[in-house]
Amino acid sequence: MSAQTKYAAMSRRAAMTAAAMAAMATLAGCGGGGAGGTAEGDMALGAAEGAKVTVVEYASVTCPHCAAWQETTWPAFKAAYVDTNKVRYVFRELPTPPANVAAAGFMIARCAGEDKYFDVIHGIMASQAEWRAGVNPRDTLFRVGNGAGLNNQQIEACIKDPANLKASEERSQAAMKAGVTGTPAFFVNGVQVISPGEEGATMADLSKAIDAELAKG
Repeated sequence: MSAQTKYAAMSRRAAMTAAAMAAMATLAGCGGGGAGGTAEGDMALGAAEGAKVTVVEYASVTCPHCAAWQETTWPAFKAAYVDTNKVRYVFRELPTPPANVAAAGFMIARCAGEDKYFDVIHGIMASQAEWRAGVNPRDTLFRVGNGAGLNNQQIEACIKDPANLKASEERSQAAMKAGVTGTPAFFVNGVQVISPGEEGATMADLSKAIDAELAKG
């Protein structure tokens, strides 16, 4: 039995729900569409709601392009704009294959608590190479969840909770209704920033868009 099959068996309902979400859209590369305002379940860092500039990232913990952006661009972006409260950075969840793993990862991050949410998200992204090396994704998710203070029983309950599954599906549907068809996708005050051929929007392109908005009266 493969690692993915074993994981699906652990939470069959979560797998089926995530698969249904994934079937609603083809997620590959950067997609088009719009994203503005606030959405139910937004997780944010930096400036408070109502900030002059809001940067929204749609991403998945199983998306290799998202993980690459997280590794190469996030540190500089965070230092320049998030830590300085120049922007409100909003992360929105859009599961990509294997969708059951992505949905479970998002739910574990939320169950860990708002203060540990991004630690879990970034921890799972940073561990993607483990799966390519043959590690069962279930082991990765449990290890990262344990590191955030959740025991195995709490993690099992988290990813099987009907309310969590329903909320996860609703967030994914909202992302697709916004016209987002790929991850990672970045929006600055509702306008998408695309860097062709790159792993998500580059720091240079994001800075150009952000600084232009900050300069407005």
